[in-house]
Amino acid sequence: MKPYVILNAAITLDGKIASKTRDSRISCREDLIRVHKLRSSVKGIMVGINTAIIDDPRLTVHKIPSKKNPIRIIVDSRARIPLSARVFSGDAKTIIAVSKKAKQSKLKKIREKAEVIVCGEATVDLKRLLKLLYKKGITSILLEGGGTLNWGMLKEGLVDEVRVAIAPRIVGGRNAITLVEGEGCNLISEGVKLGLEKRYKIGEDLVLEYKVLSTSTTSFSHS
Repeated sequence: MKPYVILNAAITLDGKIASKTRDSRISCREDLIRVHKLRSSVKGIMVGINTAIIDDPRLTVHKIPSKKNPIRIIVDSRARIPLSARVFSGDAKTIIAVSKKAKQSKLKKIREKAEVIVCGEATVDLKRLLKLLYKKGITSILLEGGGTLNWGMLKEGLVDEVRVAIAPRIVGGRNAITLVEGEGCNLISEGVKLGLEKRYKIGEDLVLEYKVLSTSTTSFSHS
């Protein structure tokens, strides 16, 4: 068993989740409210270490009146997260998922601020992590990852829904971050297949909600 995972992101029309300077302020005000309502409905919220370092997010529900915060989960194979990161605030519980390559001296300091889960040799084993999180009662997760974590979760078949808010902007940039990075598929036909469930306008953005229909084992088996 694993948690139900919703991948949510704000993207530009050309598929970027951040500009070449890593500016990720894409959502309109109305969409931010939608996201915080979504955060309040799940048990956990997950990001990767690059998002945690670059954006230093709180990962709490603070745009709407709510006292319910999801458990914050940071995928950080080598325990690179700064001890001053805002996810270590007392607003909500935080879990740092690391691999066996993480330095014990750093983990000792992190354990003073958050729970640590060690799973994986050189990188975090995402499948095992989700099983462990489910056993802890985290039955639903909002994935607000960057391109690398999004790819890893999709590749392992761990995402159940994809929701994107498309902003009416085009930013370009070969070094700008797209919704999914990683090694990618060889053929379009090998990609993750989605089924559109809903579409609606919110503020100036267009929200699309998809169910994940299938993950191609052919495209991911040798990656």
